[in-house]
Amino acid sequence: MNKSVRRIFTKEETIQIFTRQEEEFISLLTRAGTKKSVAAALVFLAGRKKASSHEIERGADLRQPEVSVAMKALIRRGWVASRKISPPCTGRPAKVFELVKPVSEILDSIWKDKVDALKEQMVLIGRLKEFAGPGLNS
Repeated sequence: MNKSVRRIFTKEETIQIFTRQEEEFISLLTRAGTKKSVAAALVFLAGRKKASSHEIERGADLRQPEVSVAMKALIRRGWVASRKISPPCTGRPAKVFELVKPVSEILDSIWKDKVDALKEQMVLIGRLKEFAGPGLNS
């Protein structure tokens, strides 16, 4: 009897799991209006000097499209930079991402954005009050 043997080789890798503090940080960023995928990618990168798309995908528990969207958003804000690295063998170059702003500056930027949005809302409410003058209260 001829049996065929199939061997599956996997490479060993370490997967980072978020600490409770990092999970809370992600939750707070999300509650402040940051998309969850962006918050998770940001917190993941804050704990490392640089990371590939695949590492972010695995470490932040995101799917590849979520990583792509999150990284584009972070790059657009000027918080993250990317560069391509050639693979050791043939294939498509991988992207490596790294924070280019300290987390404290990123949080200051989020704070400013929220304050500006709140001020804009207050101006709109003030204008609404003008419309509600004495004629509309009856």
